[in-house]
Amino acid sequence: MGIIITNDDGIDAPGIRALYAALDGKKTIIAPRDHHSGCGHQVTTHKPLLITRRSVEEIAVHGTPADCSRIGITHLEPNAEWIISGINAGGNLGVDLYISGTAAAAREAAILGKKAIAISHWIREAKPIDWELATSLARIVLKELFTKHLPERYFWNVNLPHVIKGEKEPMLIFCEPSNDPLPVEFKRVGDEFYYTGEYPKRPRQANTDVDVCFSGNIAISLVKV
Repeated sequence: MGIIITNDDGIDAPGIRALYAALDGKKTIIAPRDHHSGCGHQVTTHKPLLITRRSVEEIAVHGTPADCSRIGITHLEPNAEWIISGINAGGNLGVDLYISGTAAAAREAAILGKKAIAISHWIREAKPIDWELATSLARIVLKELFTKHLPERYFWNVNLPHVIKGEKEPMLIFCEPSNDPLPVEFKRVGDEFYYTGEYPKRPRQANTDVDVCFSGNIAISLVKV
């Protein structure tokens, strides 16, 4: 099966290389040239969308993650069966789905009738991500999800926990996305406001993706377009 790999951290980010390593078969990286984290579902319609082919399997798009899904599905790899976005350096849990460029790439793919998965990696206490371990976890998740029925106009949203080698192996838990707000806190300096919300302090409703991931397990949610 053909697979388009994309992300929002940019084509040179370590997360997309980890995802590439987790996948077998025909795969093509079609990803933003630049970093677009937090861009949401922004698309480019007011100027040309430039692409740069780096190799047979790698194309940089001068646009957003949703642009990558659009141009990949409609022109560059129209026969691809799956669009997989990630691995994002940072969680995309609950209401993050409205902000996330990683999720937007998967959502755009689902809108266009393709199967899609968004994969993110929560960062715990500013510790570095073990991308080799992330590849192993992603491989386990993908093997499971490729066998699951995915309804039309839905996509899978996956969040890997920040596991340190030697800790317990995380379980795969299917759960609902949290609808609690993010911490919305600012420090004011004159007329300037600096966001100071702390991601780990967000509410943790039991059995939601936030709680599952923060508890050290892999949170998998089925998301409707």
